[in-house]
Amino acid sequence: MAGKRAIFSWCLYDWANSAYPTVVTTFVFGAYFTTAVAETPESGAEAWGYAVGFAGLMVALFSPVLGAIADQGGRRKPWLAVLTLACVATTTLLWYTRPDSADIMWALVFVMLSSIAFEFGLVFYNAMLPDLAGPDRVGRVSGWGWALGYAGGLACLVIALFGFVKAETPLFGIPTEDAGHVRAVMLLAAAWFALFALPLFLFAPDRPSTGHGAARAVREGLATLRATIRDIRKYDSILRFLVARMFYADGLVTLFAVGGIYAAGTFGMDFGEVVQFGIALNLMAGLGALAFAWVDDWLGAKPVIVVSLIALIGLGAAAIVVESKTAFWIIGMALGVFVGPSQSASRSMMARLAPENLRTEMFGLYALSGRATSFMGPIAFGFATGLFDSQRAGMATILVFLVGGLLLLIPVQEPRH
Repeated sequence: MAGKRAIFSWCLYDWANSAYPTVVTTFVFGAYFTTAVAETPESGAEAWGYAVGFAGLMVALFSPVLGAIADQGGRRKPWLAVLTLACVATTTLLWYTRPDSADIMWALVFVMLSSIAFEFGLVFYNAMLPDLAGPDRVGRVSGWGWALGYAGGLACLVIALFGFVKAETPLFGIPTEDAGHVRAVMLLAAAWFALFALPLFLFAPDRPSTGHGAARAVREGLATLRATIRDIRKYDSILRFLVARMFYADGLVTLFAVGGIYAAGTFGMDFGEVVQFGIALNLMAGLGALAFAWVDDWLGAKPVIVVSLIALIGLGAAAIVVESKTAFWIIGMALGVFVGPSQSASRSMMARLAPENLRTEMFGLYALSGRATSFMGPIAFGFATGLFDSQRAGMATILVFLVGGLLLLIPVQEPRH
């Protein structure tokens, strides 16, 4: 197990990288692109969906390959450093996206590249967890990282909103012409990621190099991946877990993707209220990840995931039937408490299940399980909403994914620890 400074530095990377999904893909740049850059909000949403979907496809296809190659080389930090720099650089280049339809392709290209670099980086970052934490602290360290991640994303978002987007006088005298104060948020996210990621590279230990050259690492990595896929039945518990996660992760992705739409359409929340609800939901998810971190090490990751999914199913059903906005707020905050543990415990369970010599490869497959079917939840939501002319019916499809994931998870055997 690594020392406290190394573990804190690893957790701080979660604080650093959360600025990207929070600011770029969720709250600020995505909205800016669809409303100010694209010719119409509808065409912008369509183009954005294709771009993000293509990035997800690339991550699903190549994450296991990169992980297998990295396992043969031994070291993970060089890979993570290159991918972090790539994400920082491509996020910085989004600054040049003017509120002009001529910049549509520029924006989409660099959103795709930054998203791919971000997701690839997580494969190597997550694979460092078991070596740093040790078998008896994997759950706590994973939970601490997730909690810091939620906090970091929210802190960066608050600075972005009140220091730039909504400020009468944006920080550093950034002009508002050509949406300069909005575009500057991309520079903030890039600088935030670069600055707070630095301690990991300075203080967190890495696995030693195997001494294999690049060509040999690629050749043996691909051979190992082929062998893993061919003999996948040898890893029955891992396969069952990844399939289960594929289902409940779809439910969680859809919840975050359409939760704001549901809050606005069903309960009449305006944009400001939706943002406040999103911030509060993320805050409760971070607190939940922190609170359940020690339970993960005490009872195991699987009980934490099972309890979280049961709570999410029950609270999700309540959120569908309530009529009061106040009741929806209360249920939403309670629901948020169990989102964080389901995510952090999933990472620690993968860390416990993965064979030591295949950890990065297995976290590549973990990334695949989170991406391969991520389109199914939003499509099911849209189909049910249109079929029944009701967003409540659309939200009910999320429960189907959560229940399916729960039922598939129950037979999975978690290693004793």
